[in-house]
Amino acid sequence: KKKMVQEYKIVVLGSGGVGKSALTVQFVQGVFVEKYDPTIEDSYRKNIEVDGIQCLLEILDTAGTEQFTAMRDLYMKDGQGFVLVYSIVAKSTFTDLNDIRDQIVRVKDTDDFPSILVGNKCDFEEQRVVSKQDAQDLSSKWKSSNMEASAKTSTNIQELFLDLIRQINKKEQPNKKEVKKGGGCNLLVYNNNNTIL
Repeated sequence: KKKMVQEYKIVVLGSGGVGKSALTVQFVQGVFVEKYDPTIEDSYRKNIEVDGIQCLLEILDTAGTEQFTAMRDLYMKDGQGFVLVYSIVAKSTFTDLNDIRDQIVRVKDTDDFPSILVGNKCDFEEQRVVSKQDAQDLSSKWKSSNMEASAKTSTNIQELFLDLIRQINKKEQPNKKEVKKGGGCNLLVYNNNNTIL
């Protein structure tokens, strides 16, 4: 008997040059792409099993450049989970994510969606300019999870996509709908050591 396959639309966002394509290709194909070739927009598919569920991921690797913003609205609307990537060695790429996230909030008309803040290039520790604390502060403000990764050394690449899929699964289980009362809801975000952020 064929198992049901769940489909997931995941969108990878961030400034140009932070390694969105490198992260995506490392996850999908298991190779590190060294040369930087600005992406227009690429879509990748990968089958993966998560917690016993067969998942087909459609991962949209987006352009960091601004001229493709009209397309952005469209895929933000369709996306179920968002990988927000910055480079730990470039402060501007970290602050740029505020605008990107604001745009998702505007398009989706909610600030409650599965997302993970990813500090790429963690193999460049000695050139770090974005502290882990800053990233934790931002991710708890956004109620998103957060992880540092390296496409080059393949650090946390599987993990970040698994984390996002689990967030989507949790959000989309209709039988576990929580009754929304007016006002805030508390989201507990766990980091890798399973401590609440």
